[in-house]
Amino acid sequence: MAVQEFISPTSLSEAQQVVGDGAASSWLAGGTDLLVGIRLGARDPARVIDLKHIPELTAIEIDDTSVRIGAAASAFDVLHNSDVPSLFPGLAEALNLIGSTQITGRCSAGGNLCNASPAADSIPALIANGAQCRILGPEGERMLAVEDFVVGPNQNALASGELLVELILPRPTPGTSDAYLRLTPRTEMDIAVAGAGVSITVDASGACTAARVAIGAVAPTALLVEAAAQTLVGSQLDQTVIDAAVAAVRAAATPISDKRGTAEYRTHVVGVLVSRAIASAQARITEARS
Repeated sequence: MAVQEFISPTSLSEAQQVVGDGAASSWLAGGTDLLVGIRLGARDPARVIDLKHIPELTAIEIDDTSVRIGAAASAFDVLHNSDVPSLFPGLAEALNLIGSTQITGRCSAGGNLCNASPAADSIPALIANGAQCRILGPEGERMLAVEDFVVGPNQNALASGELLVELILPRPTPGTSDAYLRLTPRTEMDIAVAGAGVSITVDASGACTAARVAIGAVAPTALLVEAAAQTLVGSQLDQTVIDAAVAAVRAAATPISDKRGTAEYRTHVVGVLVSRAIASAQARITEARS
């Protein structure tokens, strides 16, 4: 069955009214996944609800404590925001890898998250930065950590009628930075064999006081690896400690073997990426202090 209706609400309340009438509907943020799914026959909504005309969903707001990114804000807009790339260089790295220039102009971090691919680039970076999802539905609003939002391959935690409104990230404190790295078979236009997002906070003495480590494409969902972060906190981020974090990451990984790489290869690579991401985040902190 072809799409029968295309609706462009201009407010959250209007969007809720439209989706609440029972018709089989799909939200459209950028369409880079949905439209492909429709053309392939994998998705068959009777109605498509375009979210790009709802100001709250495309806004990027920054204050002293948080950064709020609308679920439909394009990766291009995030990457060209005056503050976000400097606050979250790792997240910027991830968004810049989602696709071509044309895709970056349409896709969004919120859409990438809702699509819930195990190999999505933005998800480990969001998890590493402690992002929270603000969700609106028939029963009101709720908050959910990004690491709990994806529940399986291409499956998210949204209930019927619910909508991801925005992603809320804690504003980094001084001495904090992040990094995201991935490995792909090709240098461009491919999906990850493995990916790693890291955020660390380092005090003036060089000691790590906070850390979050996330990995992607090596499990059914992107994973927050708390055991890896725990090895880093309280240390001087010496090689022995980093090796322990790498071991924790490899222990958490449960990858598949496919045409992009064997499970053993992915497990090895994700550890290498975590080690390099830690070094990159640490170098950014050092540079910011110099």
